[in-house]
Amino acid sequence: MAMESVKPNREEDRHNEGHSQKGTLFSVFMVGTFIALLFVVVFGLYMSRL
Repeated sequence: MAMESVKPNREEDRHNEGHSQKGTLFSVFMVGTFIALLFVVVFGLYMSRL
């Protein structure tokens, strides 16, 4: 029995890759924003107790 190999459509790969990269970039910016805000809050608490 011969197994037929199914090659994925390259056009679909490029389309999905673009969405994946946009989602990844958005997630990285959201995490970075959260870290920056957390730093500002903690730094503000530190400075208020000096």
